Amino acid sequence: MAPHIAIIGAGMGGLTLASALARHGITTRIYEQAKGFVRLGAGIQMSPNAMKVLRGIGLEQRIRARAFQPQSWTNRDWDTGALTNELPLGAQAEAKYGAPYLLMHRGDLHEALASRVPQEQIALDKKLIDLDWRSGGVTLRFTDGSSVKADAVVAADGIHSRVRELWLGQEKANYTRRVAYRTTFPAALLKGFEIDQCCKWWGPDRHIVIYYVTANRDEVYFVTSVPEPEFTVESWSAIGDLGKLRAAFTGFHEQVQRVVQACPSVHKWAIVDRDPLPAWSNGPMVLLGDAAHPMTQYMAQGAATAMEDAVVLSRCIAEQPQDLPAAFARFAKARRERTARIQGTSQQNTFMRQPTNPDWVYGYDAWSEPLPEYA
Repeated sequence: MAPHIAIIGAGMGGLTLASALARHGITTRIYEQAKGFVRLGAGIQMSPNAMKVLRGIGLEQRIRARAFQPQSWTNRDWDTGALTNELPLGAQAEAKYGAPYLLMHRGDLHEALASRVPQEQIALDKKLIDLDWRSGGVTLRFTDGSSVKADAVVAADGIHSRVRELWLGQEKANYTRRVAYRTTFPAALLKGFEIDQCCKWWGPDRHIVIYYVTANRDEVYFVTSVPEPEFTVESWSAIGDLGKLRAAFTGFHEQVQRVVQACPSVHKWAIVDRDPLPAWSNGPMVLLGDAAHPMTQYMAQGAATAMEDAVVLSRCIAEQPQDLPAAFARFAKARRERTARIQGTSQQNTFMRQPTNPDWVYGYDAWSEPLPEYA
């Protein structure tokens, strides 16, 4: 008999896991605290390792139709615009890694992933308040007074994971003393001014990444990292001050100036992470994605690694469905080294600043990567 698995969080990792487990005939139910899904103004990079995940759950063609495929990723000096290095993408990267490198709106990706999970398997407005996983199976309790029993629970509820908090107690996030301004806006507001397809502008103590997020290049996205030690709000919907944003990039190249001047509004959040964990699971409970290994956005691998986690976890569960604690331990063993390396590299914020070989990141295939011996 297939186990019943509860997933906390309907983000990229949780939705991917539900879809991946369905391939093995394992039914899940996702509990999401939000009352509905909102298309926030954010871009996302689907590198080849992430696209292989999407291919495996039948979403590659849908993503290709909506997303933009850049021909290269450029890195430039903040003021002169001098090209420091360029990573070929397009057909060249697709041939090398076996999948494309695509840029898209985060909301479009989330919508695509949600389309692969039957609506009745996603329960909205379910904020987890308590969890018992030590008495055989798991019992979940929500703020609306309801409770649910399952054979196991997967925490895909992000950096502020309630499951992680119930297991390990309250932890203080590591504030990097930096903030990210981000937004998407119509490319028409640039009034025909040409920008690089995908570019990171490196300043002495700050940077900005700018790229298109739609196949027809009618929408532009940017995200920054700027020192603002006094700001500690982590809400994705907090509104940023346009004047403060523009002042932060005074002196940057004309491309940057045109973009920050053209955007009509901007969101802002504090950039945080957490220390690595010595373990990701405890009996019939396991952490996934940012709940297990939260990372800064500097390598554009946060969602990708959560989606990779989901695929590897689904494979481990499918091979040991009657011993989920062992499957969870095997999953952590399979994933910890890679995610720790990405997490540490991202924290340094040097990835692609100089000519870089990203094969170890983009060449990974979560569907075929060898798994460790049974735990």
